[in-house]
Amino acid sequence: MERSQNKRKIHKMDFCVRIGLLLVLLAACVLLAGCRKQETPLQEGETEYQIYYMNQSVTKLIPHSYRTKTTDTEGLVGELMESMLHVPADLEAQAVLSDKVVYQGCRRDDNVLYLFFDNNYTSMNACQEILCRAALARTLTQVPGIEYISIYSGDQPLLDKNGMPSGPISAADFVDSITDVNAYERTELTLYFTNADGTMLFPEKRSVMHNVNTSVERVIIEELISGPKQPGLMPTLNSDIKILNVSVNENVCYVNFDAAFLNNSLEVKDYIPIYSIVNSLSELSNVNRVQITVSGSQEVTFRENISLNTLFERNLDYIGGN
Repeated sequence: MERSQNKRKIHKMDFCVRIGLLLVLLAACVLLAGCRKQETPLQEGETEYQIYYMNQSVTKLIPHSYRTKTTDTEGLVGELMESMLHVPADLEAQAVLSDKVVYQGCRRDDNVLYLFFDNNYTSMNACQEILCRAALARTLTQVPGIEYISIYSGDQPLLDKNGMPSGPISAADFVDSITDVNAYERTELTLYFTNADGTMLFPEKRSVMHNVNTSVERVIIEELISGPKQPGLMPTLNSDIKILNVSVNENVCYVNFDAAFLNNSLEVKDYIPIYSIVNSLSELSNVNRVQITVSGSQEVTFRENISLNTLFERNLDYIGGN
């Protein structure tokens, strides 16, 4: 009797082991199938784009892969817009445009794509409109040859909070990790870049979306390093410069760069990079003077004749048109 019971136990254990192995194999097959689905290669002539939607709580963007063989610019723009307006059934997201907003078409002028919507575009709440603007820019500037979008509502250009046209918008205007729209704010900046011969500075108005935890002073320096967007203006700082830290104390802005700041190879007058920084920062009401350091040291000479061991103040003599 005992031997018979032991035999039944062994059979039962064998059965459980077999079932367990079968479940493991099934799970592995499902996992491998999922991996194969994700790694499906592009077919000949196909290109993959990211279409941006937003979550149900209207706080972040959700990218979704979309493949097409369309190469014609006009046709591709229309196809991507159509995809933005119709969310895939298996995606937990919603279109960035309100149901009340009507897309009326587009027009391309060089590297700028003009998008036309009816008057209801400006009726969207601020959070949704910011996400919509970011989604449109990120989706449509993937089209070859398009670097900026410009949004019109009821035949009028989109305005910033000061009532001025917001101008061309690029994907770079929005941080890559825009996960919570409530953690970002839009700031209007006046940045100073140089002319073609590098002898004078000229202002460029720019509307920038940035994380609320990033100081406006740092954003200004980052934007200067990224270069001008306005036609006819030229950069004043090399794009490989790294910002070590930026702070403000008693109306003095302290900007600390890495050593790349001293390797300014741009064909501009010696004072142009310095006063591009100083005049741009001095547009802020809380900044009167600027201290520039390199790797924490102010005992440095820029371009062999400008000592950084000083507090620089706004200088209007270098601003064109004055």
